[in-house]
Amino acid sequence: MTEAPIDAGDSDDDAARKAVERERAELRGFIKGLNPDDVKSGDWFTKLVAQALSSYTSKVDWQYFQEEYKGVPADGIVEQRITMASRYAALEGGLSAGAYTAAVAATIGSVGGASPLTLPAAAVTLMVDLAYITQLQLRLAYDISVLYRVPLDLDDPDDMWKLIRVAFTIKGGELAREGITKSVPLVVRPLVKKFYSGGVLAAAKNLPVVGRHLLQRNVIKAAIPLVGIPLSVVLNRYTTLVAGRHARAVFRNEARVIELAERLSSQSQYPQLMLWVAWLVITADNKIGDDETLLMKHLARIVRVQHQVVDDQLANVVDIDPDDVWKRLDAEPGDLTELLDVADRVATVDGDITAREKEVIAELHDRCRRA
Repeated sequence: MTEAPIDAGDSDDDAARKAVERERAELRGFIKGLNPDDVKSGDWFTKLVAQALSSYTSKVDWQYFQEEYKGVPADGIVEQRITMASRYAALEGGLSAGAYTAAVAATIGSVGGASPLTLPAAAVTLMVDLAYITQLQLRLAYDISVLYRVPLDLDDPDDMWKLIRVAFTIKGGELAREGITKSVPLVVRPLVKKFYSGGVLAAAKNLPVVGRHLLQRNVIKAAIPLVGIPLSVVLNRYTTLVAGRHARAVFRNEARVIELAERLSSQSQYPQLMLWVAWLVITADNKIGDDETLLMKHLARIVRVQHQVVDDQLANVVDIDPDDVWKRLDAEPGDLTELLDVADRVATVDGDITAREKEVIAELHDRCRRA
C-alpha cells in the first residue's frame, strides 16, 4: 500500500495527496509501457501484479508492522490499514475523475479494444486509476494476511491465486455494484443500471475474468457525465472498504483455525493419533467444509514442524475406516483423554456438532475411558 502516516488527519491531506500523486506518476509510466494487446488481452493485470508485489513483499512483513505499530493488536492495525487504504482510494478517485469522459469509456469497451497508447490522455488516466486501485487493494489484502500471520508463499501459484481471489473477490465486486445505486444521486441511478445492463463493455468479455471484472468496475466512473468526480470518489472508497473487509473476514478466520491447530499440536502427547482422530471426526458426516479443510491442512503442517511427524498412510487414505482408528487407540498405552478435547474442537471448527459427529465422539469417549 502507498506509504503514509497511519494516523494522518485533516492536517495531513496535503502529504497524503502528494503520496497519491507520486504513486500515480509511477503507474503512468507503467501504463505507457504497455502495448495495445496488453489491455485487450488482460495481460496488464498479470504485469501489474508482478510489479505491485515484487518489491513490496520484500519489505512489508510481520516485523515491519511490529515496528510501525508497537503494542497494537492485529485487529486494530487491520482496521487502520483498511481506513487508510479507503482514504487514499478516495483521494485518487478525485484526482483521476476530471479527465474521464463517456467517449473514453465507450472506446475502451469497443470491439477494437484500443490501448492507452492509441487513446487520448483521458484514457491513460482511466487505466492509471484502474492500476492504482488494483495495486492498492492487492497490497491491502497482503497486509491483512501478514497481520493475521496467515502464511502465503507468493512463489506458489496456489497461494498467489488465493491472494488474488481474496483481494478481488467477485462477491466483493457484486456488493460494490449494488452499493453504487445507493451512493449516487437518484437522478443518476437509472443510468448506472442501464450502463451495467447495456453493451458498452461487450468487448471486455474477451479479457480474463479478473481483469474483466476490474475493468467493468472502473469504467462505470467514466460513463456518466457531470457526476464523474463524486462518483469516482465514492466508488474507489467503497470498493476498497469492501475488499478490505472481505480480506479481514477471510484471513482472520484462517488465523483462528491456525491458532486452534497450533494449540492442539502443542498440547498433544499423541500427535500422529491426533491426526487420525481429527480426520475421522471431519469426515464423519460425509461433508468436508472449508474450515475443516483448512484445519486439517494446518494441523498436518504444524505437527510436521513441531513433532517431525509425517503420516504417509493417512495421506493415502481415501475412505477412512473407523475400525482402523479404534485399533490404533487400543494399541496405544496411556491416558488418551486428550483426544476427546481434540474431537470436540475439531467438530465445532465449522459450527455446531452434527449428529454423526456426536456419534463418533461418543464412541471415542467410551474407548478412551476403557483405556
